[in-house]
Amino acid sequence: MLQIILKALKFNSKDLRIIKSIKTSIMKRKSKNIILFCLALLLTSAFSNAQNSTGLEKVIVEKYYVSDANDADASAGTLPVGSVTYRIFVDMKPGYRFQTVYGVPGHTMFINTTTSYFNNEDRGSTSPTFSKSQARFNTIMLDSWLCAGAACNGNLGVLKADDNGIETVVNGDGVLQNADPSAGIPLTVQDGFLAGSPCPITALGIDDEIKVFDDISQAGNEFIVFDGVWACLYGAVGPDTTNKVLVAQITTDGVLTFELSMQVGTPNGGTEQFVARDAVGLETLLPSLSYNSLYAGIENPKEKINNTDMVSVYPNPSKGETTLKIKTGNKNSIQQYTIYNFLGSVILTKSIENRFGNFTDKIDLSSYPNGLYFIEVSVDGNKMTRKLIKN
Repeated sequence: MLQIILKALKFNSKDLRIIKSIKTSIMKRKSKNIILFCLALLLTSAFSNAQNSTGLEKVIVEKYYVSDANDADASAGTLPVGSVTYRIFVDMKPGYRFQTVYGVPGHTMFINTTTSYFNNEDRGSTSPTFSKSQARFNTIMLDSWLCAGAACNGNLGVLKADDNGIETVVNGDGVLQNADPSAGIPLTVQDGFLAGSPCPITALGIDDEIKVFDDISQAGNEFIVFDGVWACLYGAVGPDTTNKVLVAQITTDGVLTFELSMQVGTPNGGTEQFVARDAVGLETLLPSLSYNSLYAGIENPKEKINNTDMVSVYPNPSKGETTLKIKTGNKNSIQQYTIYNFLGSVILTKSIENRFGNFTDKIDLSSYPNGLYFIEVSVDGNKMTRKLIKN
């Protein structure tokens, strides 16, 4: 199996000879540590094939559905009212293929929540292997899982906005009817399923960790991988030229956070690696590989308040030193700003008393780890939040 993975991910003959000898040792010793060493070699060797690092444009998190009391009552498993189902998509340029999501030393992969994951206990699994006809019953459509394009057996997952509206699943138990506006298009209108042949996933080095997404609900709140991947052996592509591939669905009533590292295949047979923090060598830092649902939707650094006020942070990304500029009308009072790390912990709060008009301050995060931060500014009791990347 290791040799198949390596060939699919474009390793050279020397790498294959090395892996073959290590594979022999695995068969003799059955050591998980040796398997993880192979994984590290897999990803390290792939770095040498990276070219230009442009194929992965962003990661999209879709708010797929918000559960209500009817869903909770009919659920096969514990589904708290207000649970949100998120879908995570990889958005690539045409011709590129999703290959792996990985965690290795220096690039820990995690998908965590502050509460627990919902796992459907009727046909729920670590990947969406149920049929579309089975999706009609109870809350199987909200199950948590990992994938490489699949929404269920024989169907690709697409953004609801990209769904063609054909053969929308009609729930046989009368649930999944909630039309919460925060989740956009209701599932009764477009369900994000599209007929196709999704790639099955191969998990390597994450046998125990992945069980948190199996068929027991509320079984845990952390999926953390230090040496492992989930992968599509020959690469997965989206159903149209926008080339978006669904890689996970998570349902929780808590705050969802993740940091991922990904490898994609290039049209000419090379590979590219993208990481959430601490890029080295030919790796590319991609801010959208970090996510915190508490701050979802914060994108535009020039968003205005009351059509007159503006907050900007520059340079962004930075090496640690950056400038915060707050431009307000003369009648607007700036009270304070607070900086949070990716997990939502406060690392700095600064009070600004009786300041009107323009305010500029220097911020130094040199002593803090590289990654994603949030700056929350309070103006007349209104709060604005900006993302800041340190690399």
